[in-house]
Amino acid sequence: MVDHGDITRLARQLGVALEKRSWRVTSAESCTGGAIAAAITSVAGASNWFDGAMVSYANRIKHSVLGVDAKDLKLFGAVSEPVARQMACGVLAMMDANLAVAVSGIAGPDGGTEEKPVGTVWIAWAHVEGQEPVQIDASCFHFQGDRTAVQVQTVVEALKGMLAILSEHLH
Repeated sequence: MVDHGDITRLARQLGVALEKRSWRVTSAESCTGGAIAAAITSVAGASNWFDGAMVSYANRIKHSVLGVDAKDLKLFGAVSEPVARQMACGVLAMMDANLAVAVSGIAGPDGGTEEKPVGTVWIAWAHVEGQEPVQIDASCFHFQGDRTAVQVQTVVEALKGMLAILSEHLH
C-alpha cells in the first residue's frame, strides 16, 4: 500500500526532473481536491517549477474555467477520458505550463455506479514543448480502499505519470 512517504519521495523526484528540464507543471483536480498541488508545493523550491493549479470539483467549473465541453460532460460524465483530457489541456494553457495532470474520479464512499464503481479515476497528462502540438495521454484506474486510500493512490499515479513523461524528455 502506498503512503504519504511515497508521495513526498515522488514529489521530490518530480521537482528535480522539472528543474533539470526547466519545465513548469500544473494540475487540474477534482477527486483529489488539490492534493497533487499540495504534494508538489511541499517540496522546497517549488516556485521554480509551479505557478498554480485548479481544483474543479463542480462540472460548471470544469466547463466555465477549464473549457471542458458541456456536451461531453453530459454524454460521458465527469469521470471519463474526454473530460480528463480536456481538463489537462485547459489547465496547461491557463497556467502556461509544459506539463499538466488532470484527475477526475469517484473517491467514495458514495457516488459509484455499476458502470463506474467507487475507486474509478481517470488521469490525463498533457505536455507541450515549444511550438510542438500538445501531447495527451490518459488512463483509467480502479483503486481500492476508502476515500483517503483512493485519493492517495490517485496522487501517486499522477506523480508517477508526470515523472515518466519527464524521463522521456530529459536529453
